[in-house]
Amino acid sequence: MDFAGLNYLAIPVAAIAGFLFGAVYYGLLGKPWMKAARITPSDAKMAPSLLITSFIAELIMAWVLAGVIGHLGAGQVTVQNGIVSGAFIWLGFIATTIAVNQRYQGFGWNLTLIDAAHWLGVAILMGGIIGWFGV
Repeated sequence: MDFAGLNYLAIPVAAIAGFLFGAVYYGLLGKPWMKAARITPSDAKMAPSLLITSFIAELIMAWVLAGVIGHLGAGQVTVQNGIVSGAFIWLGFIATTIAVNQRYQGFGWNLTLIDAAHWLGVAILMGGIIGWFGV
């Protein structure tokens, strides 16, 4: 199942995996995250719109990451290259953006480390899945 070099089965699988990773990750780190984000448990609300937005964003991330990995060239869409590509995208765009935004928003480094580590896990997982599926 590929079109223009993208595996359209790998993209939703990677997005679902990233979404589930986030659910487990923040399930485990919910209390430290809420403290770092200055959210009280009584103020924490999981509206369906947040979950829908998150999943759509993860689909877009997986689609773009698949495009980036696909540009490595013929025979280069591998698990290893997917993981490395995910890590590079994370370092160059995701972690830096989180760090800048959270500095301007006045949050401490604890929130940045929690959120950035989450997105590192997502990027590596997505990249590995996309590489595993190939084109």
